[in-house]
Amino acid sequence: MERLTLPPGGAQAVDEYLEYRRIVGEDDGGKLFTPEEYEEYKKKVLPMRLQNRLFVSWRSPTGMDCKLVGPETLCFCTHRYKQHKTDFETVPQQRPIDLPCRVTGCQCKAYHYVPLNGTQPIRCRCKHFADQHSPALGFTCNAWAPSVDVLDSPVSVMDHPFLRAMQPPSTSSPQPLAVGPSTQISSLRKPEEDDMAYFERQYQERIKMEKAAKKGKALPPPSTQPS
Repeated sequence: MERLTLPPGGAQAVDEYLEYRRIVGEDDGGKLFTPEEYEEYKKKVLPMRLQNRLFVSWRSPTGMDCKLVGPETLCFCTHRYKQHKTDFETVPQQRPIDLPCRVTGCQCKAYHYVPLNGTQPIRCRCKHFADQHSPALGFTCNAWAPSVDVLDSPVSVMDHPFLRAMQPPSTSSPQPLAVGPSTQISSLRKPEEDDMAYFERQYQERIKMEKAAKKGKALPPPSTQPS
């Protein structure tokens, strides 16, 4: 492994640069401020930042704040939260607040957090990841143009419940998850269930069946009639 040797005062210069990046972010447009410009920037922005600091979280479709967004949290455009516009002289009144990306050439007009499945990013309903889509409004898939049949295909074990939770409720009867040829899972949604509750119930039913199969017991198939 190559070992870097810094000249005298090099470590302090690195620390000062990291502090500069934390404060300025992408506001310098890729060209470092002069010492005078840097001091002027801090005098203008830091008081405003303290007064109008934004605390951002990702909210699930059920209304629960599930993820606090920090400076390093990635956006749909693959850039980080700290690379988006977050400083305002007065906080906008509309909600949600658009936080466009400040990276030169990025077409992202508003910060969008992409939920994770553990440490893995979730797939779009076209079966591709966020970084395979255009960050411009419309989020066109750059990999291929999926057909309507693909987009409306039932969720499989390779997909994540967020895919359906983020979609409007279907008017047709939901299809069961494809978890194996011998597994039977209730395919009808209960009247009071939203998308997330529906998929959570399917998941719990599958876990019960798998546990029963390991113990050599047979469970009766779940009722297909809403209770």
